[in-house]
Amino acid sequence: MCVSTMSKGETENHRCLKALALTWARANGFAITTAEVRVPQSGYRADVAACSRGAGRRTALFECKQARADLLKDARREDEARANVAELGERLKKLEELIGGHRPDLRRGDELFPEFAAWDFSGLEHGTHRKVVADLAKWQERLAGGTKFAKLWRWRAADFLYLVSEAGIFAEAEVPAGWGLLVRVRGAGGAGDELSLVRRPVWAEASAEQRLALLENIALGATRRRSGAARAGVQRRPGTHEKPGGNAETDDLITDRHG
Repeated sequence: MCVSTMSKGETENHRCLKALALTWARANGFAITTAEVRVPQSGYRADVAACSRGAGRRTALFECKQARADLLKDARREDEARANVAELGERLKKLEELIGGHRPDLRRGDELFPEFAAWDFSGLEHGTHRKVVADLAKWQERLAGGTKFAKLWRWRAADFLYLVSEAGIFAEAEVPAGWGLLVRVRGAGGAGDELSLVRRPVWAEASAEQRLALLENIALGATRRRSGAARAGVQRRPGTHEKPGGNAETDDLITDRHG
């Protein structure tokens, strides 16, 4: 049972997955960790971010999904955007041909042969045309961006990317390309829950600049969390570590003192 203050709108299961990710990261060489970290050069926030120590530091991001629908919804967005762009593009082409057939005055007349002249719809007050253009622009923007998982991998946002989930939710084939899969294993006989590595991630080899920027954001995120805990009256003695049932999310930024 995870015990700590949850973020607004966050479920208990999601918060527990984040706490387990923090513990797993620290136990696997990522001594510098915290939750809710802005990913550099993006508009995204990672559930957990981590970094190892030393000159050869490596970084990792963890995204927690408590239900299969969460991931599949993200994965379907790119396919949906691609299909909608194709459909709306074809619809716009036919609509403009139809409008042009009734409004030859809309030809710009900038070509030698009239049949090759471009149409100028900028001043056209046509509700359907305006809506199709707006819808097409919206879906093109979504397609250019792709899903969060695809973009973080494509941008090499960290050296290692992990999907964290409950057991039995995702098949390996459903895990986003390049990402690893960590699954929650329920403790038996009073033992605590832990994460098990089901699929290894591909090493993305983030740039040195990206690693440093993520490390800085981890430090900033940890500082904000500890400041918030202090304001709320939560005081921890320097050098102490998380105890069973404690709050992993407000533990020290660096827990491996000898790593």
